[in-house]
Amino acid sequence: MIDREGSKINLTAKEFDLLYFLSSHKGQVFTKEQIYENVWGYDNAPDASNLSSFIRKLRLKIEPQPDNPRYIITVWGVGYKFSGEEKP
Repeated sequence: MIDREGSKINLTAKEFDLLYFLSSHKGQVFTKEQIYENVWGYDNAPDASNLSSFIRKLRLKIEPQPDNPRYIITVWGVGYKFSGEEKP
């Protein structure tokens, strides 16, 4: 469970692990393979759509505007990063 602006948000264990991993490396871009290795313990990514689904669900829970994320950012052609910075 995390707190977002005074509201408690329930996360699954894997959602929490994913958020913790990305937020612990703020600003660093990770490939999908690196995320799978560090969060799931897989040596190679089984299915990119699985990770995309986790990212989408996590954004729906933590982002004020999930379709315009400010925390979990997609770096096209590379992977994802945690920004945490306010967008103008």
